[in-house]
Amino acid sequence: MKPTKGSRFGWMGVGLLATAALISARSPQSQTSTPAASESHQAQSGRVFGSDAGMVLNFIKPEKTADFEAVVAKLHDALQRSDKPERRQQAAGWKVFRASEPGANGSVLYVFTIDPAVKGADYTVSTILAEAFPSEVQALYKSYADSYAGGQNYVNLRLVSALGD
Repeated sequence: MKPTKGSRFGWMGVGLLATAALISARSPQSQTSTPAASESHQAQSGRVFGSDAGMVLNFIKPEKTADFEAVVAKLHDALQRSDKPERRQQAAGWKVFRASEPGANGSVLYVFTIDPAVKGADYTVSTILAEAFPSEVQALYKSYADSYAGGQNYVNLRLVSALGD
């Protein structure tokens, strides 16, 4: 049974709730990393989702939300102007949400939903920014990394059931 486009949002919400429950049940070191550590590791291996869909939970300092959103706007521009077909495919399935409720320790939670995940495509933010803005990438990355309060959580999602079908 293939999920319909409209049913995916509810499905992602259930995944977000389940992920939040898992996050609160685990120690922070076991599942959270700082963007600098994540991006450094990703630069070597790339952030490739090995599943149908994915989520990235971003815990941002309340006073740095404008900086984070400015980098997200540049990421949007980078994906849209890319000559690489996979970048446009990534943009089509990549959404950024801001939670209404406060995140852990007073942070602001931003959620990247990637549905569908483009098989084999690198989702490393710094890599995408470097392709489009090579002269600006260092400043963009510093602003991006400095906005984080508590790191990121990456979640690979595999569809188990489309409840609306």
